[in-house]
Amino acid sequence: MRTMVTGGAGFIGSTLVDRLLAEGHEVDVVDDLSTGRLGNLAQARLAPERKFRFHQLDVRDEALVALVAQRRPEVVFHLAAQADVRVSVARPVFDAEVNILGTLRVAEGIREVGSGTVVLAASGGTLYGEPDSIPTDESAPQRPLSPYGVSKKAACDYLAAYRALHGLDFVALALANVYGPRQDPHGEAGVVAIFTGRLLDGEDCVIFGDGGQTRDFVFVDDVVDAFVRAGERGGGMLLNVGTGIETSVNELFDAIAAAVAASTPGRDRAAAPVRAGHAPPRPGELARSALSPARAAAELDWKPWTSLADGIAAVVEFERARRAEAGAS
Repeated sequence: MRTMVTGGAGFIGSTLVDRLLAEGHEVDVVDDLSTGRLGNLAQARLAPERKFRFHQLDVRDEALVALVAQRRPEVVFHLAAQADVRVSVARPVFDAEVNILGTLRVAEGIREVGSGTVVLAASGGTLYGEPDSIPTDESAPQRPLSPYGVSKKAACDYLAAYRALHGLDFVALALANVYGPRQDPHGEAGVVAIFTGRLLDGEDCVIFGDGGQTRDFVFVDDVVDAFVRAGERGGGMLLNVGTGIETSVNELFDAIAAAVAASTPGRDRAAAPVRAGHAPPRPGELARSALSPARAAAELDWKPWTSLADGIAAVVEFERARRAEAGAS
């Protein structure tokens, strides 16, 4: 199968690329490397050229339309995005350009091809706003409270319009809080990676607000599995990709601190527990979030299989190995 992954040098995108190549698919990666890293594609770049091609291109660029039309992918996995709520609040026009215009470039390319499916990385954590029920299912009102959430909702709406007008097929995956190896520990998003990186480096951690806010943390390999299944399905559906389990930021910090401690040779088990400082809550963030995966189970035969403890352990192991490799070089 011919596939294209926008944002393919990013954390989720590169993990998806590796999965697609392992299954024998042809993969074109589009990434402007503003946040993605070529290092994430080290394994993919070992593949034959006929199986893997990299295109350094901004999804806002009109050249993306021509590239999609030229490469004729059967499925475009559209993960390229401005994904930081705080950036969307500070720079809403930039957020809209990347998330809305970028999606339109993909859709226009597929329209020129005349067939194909788009699998969109939507945002389950912001799409529903402050939901009336937890875990939230896809029938909940869509009331985003940040420009990021609004732009992702608009991207879904545009794909629905293209399906009605032009026959473009799509699936929108409303992702919970995705975490796992390759997530940037020095970035603005990805609390698991940030806490892990700072704890491994012996630095203080900061929790915004009182730490009682909850999120649904879903492991990257499980998410990639949902993308692959969605690419084979289509149907114009919105599907939640999460665990349905709420975890508070305080609980998450304690779990990561315990995992880092357990993996530290010679650590004094009687030492005082590590704690985090607190800062004012950030604008536009939700108090609670967890997504019901029931529809994804019914439509894709998908379910998350990685426990939070196992996922955190994998992140800690990856970050330790990355630091050891950097120190040896």
